[in-house]
Amino acid sequence: MTTAGAPPARWIALLASADLARAFTIAVFGAVFSAFAIERIAGRVTYASIVVALCVLGLGMLISRRREISLVRLVPTTVLLFVAWALASVFWSQDTSGSFWGWVSLFGLALLAVVIGHVRDTLQTVRALGDVLRVLLSVSLGMEILSGVLLDIPIRFLGIQGNIAQFGPVQGIFGTRNLLGFVAVIALITFLIEYRTQTVRLGVSVYSVVLAGGLAALSDSPTVLVLAVAVGLAVGALALVRHARPADRSALQWTFGGVVVAGLAVGYAARHPIIALLGAGSDFATRVTLWNTMVDYLRSKPVQGWGWFGPWDGAEFPFSAINYTLRTSHASGLNAYFDVLLQLGWIGLLLFAGLAGVALVRSWLDASQRRSVIYAWTPLVLIALLVDSMFESFTLTGFGWLLLVLCAVRAGQSRSWRERIDAGGPLLPRIQEAPGGSR
Repeated sequence: MTTAGAPPARWIALLASADLARAFTIAVFGAVFSAFAIERIAGRVTYASIVVALCVLGLGMLISRRREISLVRLVPTTVLLFVAWALASVFWSQDTSGSFWGWVSLFGLALLAVVIGHVRDTLQTVRALGDVLRVLLSVSLGMEILSGVLLDIPIRFLGIQGNIAQFGPVQGIFGTRNLLGFVAVIALITFLIEYRTQTVRLGVSVYSVVLAGGLAALSDSPTVLVLAVAVGLAVGALALVRHARPADRSALQWTFGGVVVAGLAVGYAARHPIIALLGAGSDFATRVTLWNTMVDYLRSKPVQGWGWFGPWDGAEFPFSAINYTLRTSHASGLNAYFDVLLQLGWIGLLLFAGLAGVALVRSWLDASQRRSVIYAWTPLVLIALLVDSMFESFTLTGFGWLLLVLCAVRAGQSRSWRERIDAGGPLLPRIQEAPGGSR
């Protein structure tokens, strides 16, 4: 005989199941990384509806796992403070409604990242992201071949110009070459971690790495080389730290920190020869002009900024004034740090830097001490996000923001003051190191 409580119990069991967690993670990555294509094919309302549905499902999953997850360790404080300040900015924004909906988008993607961070471990997250990026990059290559080789006409509604026969630049289904190049670098990190952990077959790993590397080159994005060099240096430094004796690691970490600071100083001093070497002189000049103009408008509200919008609304001040002054139609500040500064002021920039910096330090220390290479994924992705933020604002919206919050949640699970406060409470699922836990 069926009891009255049986149906709710079945729903709770389903929401807490590993199969649903895996499907949810793949669905989130698939939807957020495909945002441009979904909006161009089915409209922005369709994409927003998908994200809302995933948020509702994610809340149900967190509630069903409430005995496994401690409330005090649910979200890093740095994420809470940044999101809260963005919400507060609604009250002094020129367009309260537009700013509020921009914040809702920020909050919704952060919620999805928090859910993934608590229902999937690092290895499972990497496997899900790898599966999604393999499909999306393969589709991108297929559409480029269809447009540039088989049909020899642009596919305008997807922004595909059909330049693959001329070896680029290509955009794939991501809209711009810079976004495709950024996705390709994230994919390379993910695919190489998959290879090192042996979670996919060798043939799949080789195909994935060649696919991502090829599209990164074909994107002809000037930021790809910078990202590749930064991530490559980080890999080398992390390998040295991981293989050093425990007694020598602290000194080595401080040495690398000094090298990074010195490298940034040298890079800034030699920025003009470097830009000329990359062939990005005109592109960088455009960015510098934009940043200088943004700083001019920031002087009116240096502490709190003009209010959070995320992507620029071309009809709203100060974005409309900046574009009018420059005779352009920028959809972002082409730099995440300047964008945060313009929209949330110096307080917002400090909170954003704290969010990213704390997550990077925690994940780097964790990866340098853990045995499995899977823990290197988080700091390497963070480094790619933070370096790319110097040239684009991808980290503040879409999959960039999703990955940033996810990495912050992941880093906070292993190194946080909350562990001491919550020592007697429920423990989060331990991160698995064995490839067998990839499901």
